[in-house]
Amino acid sequence: MVHIATRRFAPAGSWLEVFAAFLRLGLTSFGGPVAHLGYFRAEFVVRRRWLEDRSYADLVALCQFLPGPASSQVGLAIGLLRAGYAGAFAAWTGFTLPSAVALVVFAYAVSAIGDVSGAGWLHGLKVVAVAVVAQAVLGMMQSLVPDRERASVAVLATLIVLAVPGAWGQIGAIVMGSLAGIALLRAPAPSDHAALPLKVSRATGLSMLGVFFALLIGLPLLASVTSSQTIKLLDAFYRAGSLVFGGGHVVLPLLQASVVPPGWVTNDAFLAGYGAAQAVPGPLFTFAAYLGAVMGPQPNGWIGAVICLVAVFAPSFLLVIGALPFWEELRHRPAAQAALRGVNAAVVGLLLAALYNPVWTTGITNARDFGLACAAFLLLFMWKAPPWLVVILSAVAGAAIASI
Repeated sequence: MVHIATRRFAPAGSWLEVFAAFLRLGLTSFGGPVAHLGYFRAEFVVRRRWLEDRSYADLVALCQFLPGPASSQVGLAIGLLRAGYAGAFAAWTGFTLPSAVALVVFAYAVSAIGDVSGAGWLHGLKVVAVAVVAQAVLGMMQSLVPDRERASVAVLATLIVLAVPGAWGQIGAIVMGSLAGIALLRAPAPSDHAALPLKVSRATGLSMLGVFFALLIGLPLLASVTSSQTIKLLDAFYRAGSLVFGGGHVVLPLLQASVVPPGWVTNDAFLAGYGAAQAVPGPLFTFAAYLGAVMGPQPNGWIGAVICLVAVFAPSFLLVIGALPFWEELRHRPAAQAALRGVNAAVVGLLLAALYNPVWTTGITNARDFGLACAAFLLLFMWKAPPWLVVILSAVAGAAIASI
């Protein structure tokens, strides 16, 4: 059982308190997962003193080890600490709701306009996606691919995904990365220790992990024998949420492979939503809500948005709660850490493949597009401009170029 270390800090609060704190962050947390973790530390370690700094650091380490959106997982773990399972749900709801609502509204606007495939502003959003993904690849390479062994794993993963399009190629690349990590990337186990301030029994953890794997295996089987579009949506988005390592941007290739080839969402609408997702605060995984709302087959609209949003985040709940009782032991196993390093390198390769197809092949069609993408990348990477501003400027520039 995980040790509780809340002495000297504020006593447990209510789920309403947790919801209010995370709703404010959900309305103001621009900048992506790394920035979100900084906001969380300032709010819950420094200002509110809900947990100690080292315990917060260990929570971050746990959530980076698991697949899924790390910042959202850290948030629901903090909510669990503060107000139990109701607090975990309140933290997720408060942090996720603003961006999900904004993207669903955008989806309705796109649907109301009708055919926007030739719109200049839409092409501007597709072009800015090139700059955003390129910045994500570069940033992830600096932290996750610092040597030639991991660079080789990343490139091999890129080749696998390009050679075998779709979910199987992506799963194969992740498996290859874990095996390569175990073989090539062993390192001594970390010597530092911080007691996680959360109490979850091993029985509860095993139950959650059992449900996670049952859904991961059972949903594809159920989707293959039924004509229910709802089951197919649950399968596609649950699988995406289960296999994403390395941050929200990596969900792009997994979701694109799930919703574009079967014709649920057009590639133009997919990339337009991805560009718009950069302009809202909160987790990038709320892109799933946009896809659920904008897709053609029913359920779509608000119902589809809720189904896809719940499905893509469900693995995070199950994995965080399931892994907590075993983290102290797992974090000291060199093989597990090596496998994680290999998987992180592989997901850089996945994102690099996505940068080429569909992002580059759809967004860059001529020299003007390339110039606009370079300008957007310059603003993001060198001038550190906020992504929402770059998205707006790119949409305006796209409309202006189309009118010339």
